[in-house]
Amino acid sequence: MDAFYASVEQRDDPELRGRPVAVGGSRERGVVAAASYEARAFGVRSAMPSVTAKRRCPELVFVKPRFDVYRAVSQQIRAIFAEYTPLVEPLSLDEAYLDVTENLKGIASATEIADEIRARIRAETSLTASAGVSYNKFLAKMASDERKPDGLFVITPKQGPAFVEGLPVGKFHGIGPATQAKMEALGIRDGADLKRQTISFLQQHFGKLGPYYFALARGVDERRVSPDRVRKSVGAETTFSTDLFTLEEARLALEPLVAKVWSYCEGATIRARTATLKAKYADFRQITRSRTVDAPIASRAVLEELVSTLLEPLFPVDQGIRLLGVTLSSFETEERPRIGRQLELPL
Repeated sequence: MDAFYASVEQRDDPELRGRPVAVGGSRERGVVAAASYEARAFGVRSAMPSVTAKRRCPELVFVKPRFDVYRAVSQQIRAIFAEYTPLVEPLSLDEAYLDVTENLKGIASATEIADEIRARIRAETSLTASAGVSYNKFLAKMASDERKPDGLFVITPKQGPAFVEGLPVGKFHGIGPATQAKMEALGIRDGADLKRQTISFLQQHFGKLGPYYFALARGVDERRVSPDRVRKSVGAETTFSTDLFTLEEARLALEPLVAKVWSYCEGATIRARTATLKAKYADFRQITRSRTVDAPIASRAVLEELVSTLLEPLFPVDQGIRLLGVTLSSFETEERPRIGRQLELPL
């Protein structure tokens, strides 16, 4: 989807159409969750501090996120996908992989399917989507960014290797700033440079990802579209209107976050063994603290106690805390028996 959260807000509020819109944050606090294309023209991007976004675009309009609405629209879109293929792997509320090799409508052309789905999305949601069509996940993902917004791009098997060779490593999906810097320090600036490296060289410098990068450089990606992809973590965070300076303030602020995360686990009938606390200070310095326990966290009270043990060592603070977050990971389903194991916490 194109600028999904911001586009939904512009769709639902005519006064926002054609204006630079940022979803999330505020004029002084927080970060941008999504930016309209009008805002992006000024350099406003998601995850940017609100103060920076406002500095770049003085006319920027901040809108509070409505995740219940975004989820509802996402469900509409996934219902459209389901009419074409059961092989849908969601990446987020606004993005998914579809394997249409054998599709429910018997359409021979993936490009035709992509065009039809985009038209359906526009007709049923009044929103635009961009599509990438290719023979593997990596290239389909890269293609989807080529003609945004409201576009479609195709990379055929013949075009794939040449497309990758001309791609800067910083644009490779899955290569972040740290890996990009490491590659460039090794003289790897684009796909052609990457292709010149031996698999042993890449393994030496990038470990288990070495063979994966070796394959990508040749336009090869064997990953399947996995409709039952397991979620690896669930979290919630919030930026406060005023900085927190005391342990008691922080404990109270964490209560709704713990409740939100625990509610998801209850609804999904999953349990986690790792809790992570995230804190961001007034100077935007960020830290995380994690604890993994032997047995799955069995109740909200236990989670609260575990998070509290992670929080206490942060105090007293030199700088106020502007953001706190709680994340659970290392999931196990409730059905898996775990006999004779009991959670222990330091008291």
